[in-house]
Amino acid sequence: MKIDPKDYRVKEGKKIDLKKWPTQIKPLHETKEDYQEAQAKRVAELSEIQSLLYADNHYSILLIFQAMDAAGKDGAIKHVMSGVNPQGCQVFSYKHPSAQELQHDFLWRTTRDLPERGKIGIFNRSYYEEVLIAKVHPEILKAEQVIDGKDIWKDRYQSIVNLENHLYRNGTRIIKFFLHLSKEEQRKRFLKRLENVKKNWKFSMDDIQERACWKEYRKAYESCLGATSTQTAPWYIVPADNKVDTRLIISEIILDTMEKLKMSYPKPDKAHHAALEEALKVLKKQGEKHDNDV
Repeated sequence: MKIDPKDYRVKEGKKIDLKKWPTQIKPLHETKEDYQEAQAKRVAELSEIQSLLYADNHYSILLIFQAMDAAGKDGAIKHVMSGVNPQGCQVFSYKHPSAQELQHDFLWRTTRDLPERGKIGIFNRSYYEEVLIAKVHPEILKAEQVIDGKDIWKDRYQSIVNLENHLYRNGTRIIKFFLHLSKEEQRKRFLKRLENVKKNWKFSMDDIQERACWKEYRKAYESCLGATSTQTAPWYIVPADNKVDTRLIISEIILDTMEKLKMSYPKPDKAHHAALEEALKVLKKQGEKHDNDV
């Protein structure tokens, strides 16, 4: 089944009602083998285009993952990026801010981790937490010593859009994924974590407390997605009830974005080309000498 990234993209300025966006779609594969073949193909393609990204050295890629708990962010990153050279990719996960981070503006701690040209950066949660969890739990703003105001969320949305526009102008292409999980599927995944001893470590009572705020989080996401999805840094709402389909969709969106970049391998100038020819001759002669010595 063909995947069209436009089916999942949030149009700029669009008002979002997550109840109208599916958490599950018709399976993109008929068998497990079909999925494995399709995903392996995309992993290989991503590995190849990452090499081109590094060699071209004009662009960087920033992937942002946001979701409710148990939506599969970690697994998606692991499987989708499994073929990527670790030297050209970094993953950052953001938990509770440190005392130092609380003394800065809300974009400071993530800005330090932005990817260099030629590299892929992954934010597993991101600065968007500051318009999501901070909106659901406004007491967080007190810890940040924020000057309260009625337009704080509107102002933060604008700060984020301004940052992402700045990054785009300087060669960073941002792809933002919201893994859209149903409340019932989350319940099932929590149960699996509780019933499987090897997965107990993944569960916290905080998960139950946050689950109780489901409606509040949905509203926060709806406002955030509508206010910050732009032509240059779009959000994609990816159905997350079926993990394997989620991974295929994410892979296709990343490839679609990177393939549109005007990239090429550097071509040697005349002097460099001449040096390469000379090196080739030297190495061939050394090979001939080695054969004679043996």
